[in-house]
Amino acid sequence: MSNTWSREELESAFQTWHSTVARAASGEGSWREFVDLFTPDAEYHEQMVGVLKGPDAIWAWVEPTLATFPGAAMTSFPAYWHLIDDVNGVIVVKLNNLMRDPGDGAQMGADNISILTYAGGGKFSKEEDVYDPAEFVKLVPEWIERAVQLGTLSADELAWCQQQAASA
Repeated sequence: MSNTWSREELESAFQTWHSTVARAASGEGSWREFVDLFTPDAEYHEQMVGVLKGPDAIWAWVEPTLATFPGAAMTSFPAYWHLIDDVNGVIVVKLNNLMRDPGDGAQMGADNISILTYAGGGKFSKEEDVYDPAEFVKLVPEWIERAVQLGTLSADELAWCQQQAASA
């Protein structure tokens, strides 16, 4: 299989994807812009929820997960590296899901690999996120504990934590 996209087009599509994720995570953009990067028949493989088919399903997951606490406390996704398979139109990137500073300058995050399949026209037909769920299960409570100790959680975030503790 060979594709019709140049390495430059694939690199540009990746840079747009990554900058869109960065803007959405920082609050300067919207997760809707992220969803708009996918084709109507796109598949998003998220290991904790399964395969999401189409932008509406992706939106139904991404908005409550990453736009609300605690997902919204992941405020940047710096890339360690990315590679481009220009024969197959696939981009692989290793990211750090970095939580916001809990108040003492600490950088707390967990890594994931995202595998993007390009469809042309700046759109992706597939994304597969691969990570160790145990890292996130450990990260979020540790970050919350530190933020609570440092007094940096908002009233809404504290209420969320109290609700989770009450239902546990």
